[in-house]
Amino acid sequence: MADSIEEAVNRALDEAPERNFRETVDLAINLRDLDLDDPNNRVDESIVLPRGTGQETRIVVFAEGETALRAEEVADQVMDGDDLEDLGDDTDAAKDLADETDFFVAEASMMQDIGRYLGTVLGPRGKMPTPLQPDDDVVETIERMKNTVQVRSGDRRTFHTRVGAEDMTAADISDNIDVIVRRLEGALEKGPQNIDGIYVKTTMGPAEEVPV
Repeated sequence: MADSIEEAVNRALDEAPERNFRETVDLAINLRDLDLDDPNNRVDESIVLPRGTGQETRIVVFAEGETALRAEEVADQVMDGDDLEDLGDDTDAAKDLADETDFFVAEASMMQDIGRYLGTVLGPRGKMPTPLQPDDDVVETIERMKNTVQVRSGDRRTFHTRVGAEDMTAADISDNIDVIVRRLEGALEKGPQNIDGIYVKTTMGPAEEVPV
């Protein structure tokens, strides 16, 4: 095992075979001694990566009025109440939107309608919108979410999350991993004792164990 997170990342980057596309760098996390049939024991964390994800993050905003106008500056798509109703009548379109989108943001006043029209599509995918309160800055919220990853185990002991891209420096990727590991240790019932192993790899490359 590598002596440091950065050493593990360097190995993963060095040993990755050359590809004709830009690979992501992913973290595989293995848990132990947890009953994941109990939802209370599952990992479900939104984590802002200090060095960014290294990839485009698609964000859709449900908003109206001035908030919608401001969101258009930074969001990939802005939808209003009429758009929301249309999605409620077109399940296939709603599913496509959910699958293509990383995060949703919505004015708090629209959350009830979103639950009614899209709850059965977004809920099971873990993509219900982040509510935007009246005093929240929609631009600031979206910019923060562009650097956010969702770390979610569901009922699986092994799960994955993105921590960067192959053209980022090992130091930057290591900083991202360190933040995720610290959050996991804080969120798990027994901290590091619930982690069976963590591995870093490029999309198609071999996995390297990360020290925890």
